[in-house]
Amino acid sequence: MGIKMRWEDFARSMGVEPQILENKEARLLKQFVMDLKFPTHCQGCQGLDLNNPNPVHHPSYELTPACNHDCIFCYSNVAVKLGKAPKPGYYGWENPYAITVSQYGEPLISPRIVEVNRMLREKFPNARLDLQTNGSLLTEELWAKLDFDLVMISLDAASREKHLKITNADTFEAVVNALRIVGSDKSVRSVVRTIFMPGINDEDIPKIAELAASLGIDEMMLQPLTIHELNVERLKKAGLDFERAESIREFLKAAMEAKKHIDVRISGCQLAIYRTMDPLTLFSAKRVAREVAPVVKRERLL
Repeated sequence: MGIKMRWEDFARSMGVEPQILENKEARLLKQFVMDLKFPTHCQGCQGLDLNNPNPVHHPSYELTPACNHDCIFCYSNVAVKLGKAPKPGYYGWENPYAITVSQYGEPLISPRIVEVNRMLREKFPNARLDLQTNGSLLTEELWAKLDFDLVMISLDAASREKHLKITNADTFEAVVNALRIVGSDKSVRSVVRTIFMPGINDEDIPKIAELAASLGIDEMMLQPLTIHELNVERLKKAGLDFERAESIREFLKAAMEAKKHIDVRISGCQLAIYRTMDPLTLFSAKRVAREVAPVVKRERLL
């Protein structure tokens, strides 16, 4: 029968003190993860509970799968092409903690956005209402008619040229203007939502953070890239470094750079998992996120 030995004792038996096996950068990453706050959008989400075997996202109200952007990484486009996009309506349950408008398509395209916003406020008065938008259609006039608690505006580039390359839409100035509108309204929690795409936008991330902060944005939600099969060629053509895109270390290093400029946060369900990892595992782990099509796990109630 073999004798089990602690790894520290094994290291010493080999003439190596355990602390030598540690890694300074790994310790810094671990400390960074422990110090991070959960994104405001993720607060109240089932994904933060690691004891939940099948967590689902916050409820959402889907207005339309249509979008005026054609982003090279977009899961919503994939869902539309595969006939998997949800029909308009409310996907969730009674008494939700929060509702997102919306997770597919661009909600501000819909002429029903103001009507639906008011309906949700009346039907779910205790719920936090989150707007997820690319921001390109937001105007002062429209903003005055909307009533949200949190607004997430997607921006993945720090220049007009790079924005056009990623979104296939010449709307960079309009998105920056939306950040300015929302950032100046301190009655709402404002978030810039950015996808980590090394080889494409890793150099832009700290610049986006600095820009957003200068416009009064409260928070950056930095998210890792999920690679959908239909987007692989587009991402490859744009220069994505697939290996770095799967590295947790590279993702966290990007977040650390952004943190110099703004209150950066990372996806709550990921943060909950990363906090359980020891420094060396966190340093070397990969996040292999490949999917064919996104799936809505919530029932349509309205």
